[in-house]
Amino acid sequence: MKTKNFQTGRVTLVAFSHFIHDAYTSFLAPLLPLIIEKLSLTLSQAGLLSTVMQIPALLNPVIGLFADNKGLARWMVVLSPTLTAIPMSLILNTSSYSLLLVLVFFAGISVAFYHVPSPVLVAKYSGKSKGLGMSVFMTGGETARTIGPMFAILAVSLLGADHFYAVMGFAFFTSVLLYFTLEKEEEKIRIKKSGSLKSTYDEIKHVMIPLSGILTARSFMHASMGVFLTVFVERQTGSLWYGGAALALYEAFGVAGVLSAGTLSDWLGRQRVLFWVLTIAPVAILFFVFTTGILKIVMLVITGFTVLSTTPVMLAIIQENAKFNPSAANGLFMMISFAVRSIAVFFAGIIGDIAGLENMFVVSALIGFCAIPFLLKLEH
Repeated sequence: MKTKNFQTGRVTLVAFSHFIHDAYTSFLAPLLPLIIEKLSLTLSQAGLLSTVMQIPALLNPVIGLFADNKGLARWMVVLSPTLTAIPMSLILNTSSYSLLLVLVFFAGISVAFYHVPSPVLVAKYSGKSKGLGMSVFMTGGETARTIGPMFAILAVSLLGADHFYAVMGFAFFTSVLLYFTLEKEEEKIRIKKSGSLKSTYDEIKHVMIPLSGILTARSFMHASMGVFLTVFVERQTGSLWYGGAALALYEAFGVAGVLSAGTLSDWLGRQRVLFWVLTIAPVAILFFVFTTGILKIVMLVITGFTVLSTTPVMLAIIQENAKFNPSAANGLFMMISFAVRSIAVFFAGIIGDIAGLENMFVVSALIGFCAIPFLLKLEH
């Protein structure tokens, strides 16, 4: 059932589940220094962890089509927080790199099951204000990536690495809350028709092709800052807390960015907002690398605000153009997003091993400028 009105309560509930779910996926980056030390990993091996977590995203279009045709969006959203929390709460208890890869792979499956249908629910609850709805939804995720890293470090400090698994309890509560709250609502918005991936792609290819180019160019900025920022700061300062604080600051202003960008795009236009953030982001990263003190912190803030703010705008574009199979369309978008980011993380790790972390950030910023030509090809 579509509505013209913005349903604040329902959008907020899904955004809350996004917060809980993504808090667990945010544990990997701040705990990487401990994992690297414990298992004696290289940066390439560390980057591969994120890549492996993204592999299940290749199935996103199939998952989306299945959700559209079978009406299983509720169950995916309900179960995913718990299914993600279990492996992510055990990453410090592994004794081998291979077992760690297995854990993050299973977490990736659950991540795919959550992120494909949840934006579709938000779009339907947002009426004509899809930009605002996606901003609220993405704010849940970015808030998780702001608080999650510091929570993970605090939990390790209080519980110790051996008992870190206890943090999974929050996810169980969330799944129960979603089960009793979303069960009846899903019936009202179920899409009761069959579709195909080809028809879905044909419907949105005029926006998907340029958005894919933007995602590819942005992925190196997103990957380098999101995965290796903690390691970069920890190596410069010798403090894991400073590394976690830097990531938290980056994500905190990412929250402001995602909340602002989608809302502004409702008023100013999707392309105009994307142009400004995609132009400023790589410049901010370059200044972040080559400055010190307060100016470095300011550049980190601007980077977080701009790099992370593009997603709700692009999600709104996809949902506005996907009329018949919105979950499958979102699945295609998320597959490309996760795939290019996972590849970018791996290659960023290789660049970091060969040329150093500073040069890795520089290369990522230069690639980021390549998003502008694709944006100019995006149809109004």
